[in-house]
Amino acid sequence: MPRIPTDGPDLGRSPLARRSVLGAVAATAAAPALLGLSSPASAAPVKKPQALPGGGDLGPNVIVFDPSTPGIQAKLDEVFRQQESAQFGTGRYALLFKPGTYNGLNAQLGFYTSIAGLGLSPDDTTINGDVTVDAGWFNGNATQNFWRSAENLALNPVNGTNRWAVAQAAPFRRMHVKGGLNLSPTGYGWASGGYIADSRIEGSVGPYSQQQWYTRDSSVGGWLNAVWNMVFSGVQGAPAQSFPNPPYTTLDTTPVSREKPFLYLSGSEYRVFLPEKRTNARGTTWGSGTPRGSSLPLSQFYVAKPGVTAATLNAALTQGLHLLLTPGIYHLDQPIQVNRAGTVVLGLGYATLIPDNGVTALRTADVDGVRLAGFLIDAGSVNSSTLLEVGPTGASANHSANPTTVQDVFIRIGGAGAGKATTSMVINSRNTIIDHTWVWRADHGTGVGWETNRADYGIRVNGDDVLATGLFVEHFNKYDVQWYGQRGRTIFFQNEKAYDAPNQAAIQNGTVKGYAAYKVADSVTTHEGWGLGSYCYYNVDPTIVQHNGFAAPNTPGVKFHDLLVVSLGGQGQYEHVINETGAPTSGTSTVPSTVVSYP
Repeated sequence: MPRIPTDGPDLGRSPLARRSVLGAVAATAAAPALLGLSSPASAAPVKKPQALPGGGDLGPNVIVFDPSTPGIQAKLDEVFRQQESAQFGTGRYALLFKPGTYNGLNAQLGFYTSIAGLGLSPDDTTINGDVTVDAGWFNGNATQNFWRSAENLALNPVNGTNRWAVAQAAPFRRMHVKGGLNLSPTGYGWASGGYIADSRIEGSVGPYSQQQWYTRDSSVGGWLNAVWNMVFSGVQGAPAQSFPNPPYTTLDTTPVSREKPFLYLSGSEYRVFLPEKRTNARGTTWGSGTPRGSSLPLSQFYVAKPGVTAATLNAALTQGLHLLLTPGIYHLDQPIQVNRAGTVVLGLGYATLIPDNGVTALRTADVDGVRLAGFLIDAGSVNSSTLLEVGPTGASANHSANPTTVQDVFIRIGGAGAGKATTSMVINSRNTIIDHTWVWRADHGTGVGWETNRADYGIRVNGDDVLATGLFVEHFNKYDVQWYGQRGRTIFFQNEKAYDAPNQAAIQNGTVKGYAAYKVADSVTTHEGWGLGSYCYYNVDPTIVQHNGFAAPNTPGVKFHDLLVVSLGGQGQYEHVINETGAPTSGTSTVPSTVVSYP
C-alpha cells in the first residue's frame, strides 16, 4: 500500500508560538520575585492537544491494484471465497483499480465488497472481463444478494453481457458497460433489486426475474422486460411510460440530483471528487468529458480505522477535517456530530457503524451541503430512539442551493444480532436528497422476532422540499415511511410489510387494519410520488388483512402515479392500494393490484 503524506495542520508546533508561550511563562515566573513573594514550585505551560493528521494509508482492507500487479485474479478469488456467503459476517473490503487496462479478469463480488476504478471517468479504468454477482451460494436465488457495489469502471464483458444479479443495497454507479447487462442469476431464479445511476450500458438491460428496479440519470441501449415495478428518471433509451402493462414508470428527467462523492487518483495523490448538483438531469455526468464539480485532497480527511472512538471522530470534525471511513466495524458510544457546512462522511467497503448503549449513530446540524455516503448503520442491542438524524428537530433553513445528500447509506435492525431502534432515519433539514437507501428491519438471520428486533418506524421526513430517489424500506412493526414535510417527492419506492406479525391484533392501527407502508400526514397539502410498491407476506398468520399500502390526505396537491400492492402467494391480503382506492388482492396468485393515478 502506498503511504500518503500526512500534511494536515500541526497546531502548537510553530517556533514563534513556542517562543511566545515560553516568554509568557518566564514573565509570570519572574513577577513574584520582583514583588518579594515566593515563586511557585512549577510554572510549566499547559499543553495544547495534538492535532489529528489528515490523510494516511487506507488500511489493510482497501486493496489497490494497478495493471502490473501480479496475481490480481487470485486475490479477487480469495476475497470472494471469504465473502460469498458471509451475509452477516464481519469482513469488509474495497477493491480499487488504478487507471489503466486490465485483461482477463472476473471479479466476483460477495457480501460487503465494493469494487471501483480510481479515475475521474469510468473510461479511465477498463476491465476486459466481468464484474459478476450471481447466486450459486443460495441455490440460484438472488433475493439475498445485499451489500455490495460497483463504481467508476468500464467493462468489456467476455461474452458480451455482464451479470449483476443483486437485491437491495447493491448500487451500480458510474459504470460503462460496453455490452449488455443481465440482472438475473444463472437459471433466471428469483431476484429482487435494485439501483443503477450515472451509468451507460451500451447493450440492453435484461431484468428477467427482477421484481423491481430503479434507474436514474443514465443511458441504456434497451430494456427487455418488467415484472412489477420498473422506474426510470433521466434515462436516455428508457422504455416509454406504460404502467401498468408493462409496468414502466418513466420520467424524462430527475428534478434534482447530485452524484455520490468518490475517491480517485490525481497522479499519485488520492483525492475525493464532489460532483455538482444538477437540476432536470438526463444522462450521465461523465459522457462528454471530465465531470463537473470540485475535489478535496485526502489530507483534508481524517482516515478512520476500526477501533477509533467516536470522540476522536468528532475531534477530527471539530478540527475541520472530513471523514473517510475505511472498511470495518466501528462501535460508537456517542453520536458522530457533523456541524460544519459542506462536510463529507464517505465510507469505503461498507464501513459499518454500530451505536452502543442506545445512542444515535450520526447527527448533522442544519447546515448546507453535507454529504453522507457509502456506509451501513447496524442497530445495537440497546434500543436507540433514532439511528440517523439529518438536521435537528425544528430545522427550517433553506438549503435548495446546496442540499444535504444521503447516498448509499443503509440501515439494518437485526440479522447480525438482536438490534432495536424506534425510528431508523429522521430527515429534519429542508431540501435533503435521499438518493438510494435500504432501511431494513431484518426478516432473517440472528436476533429476529416481532419484539426481538423491534423497530416501529423506518423513515420519518419532517423537513420540507425533501426528494427521495430510490427508496427501499422494509418490515417495520408500524409505519415504514411517515412523511410530515411539505412538497416532498419520491421517485421509486419498494416495500415489504413485516413478515412476522403474529396476528391481526399486533398490527391493528386504531380502527384501521395495519399500518400503511407509506403514510403522508393529514397536515400535508403538497406531495408527489411515482412508481411506489408495497408487498405483504404474512407467513406467521396468513389470515392477516392490510387495509392499504398507502395512506394520504385526499387533496388535489397530494398526487401519486403508478402505485401497486402485491400479496406474495396469498400470505395476507390488501383491501385497497391507497386510502379506499384500488381493488383488493385475493387468492394465492401473486398478481399486483394497481392504481395509475391518485386522486
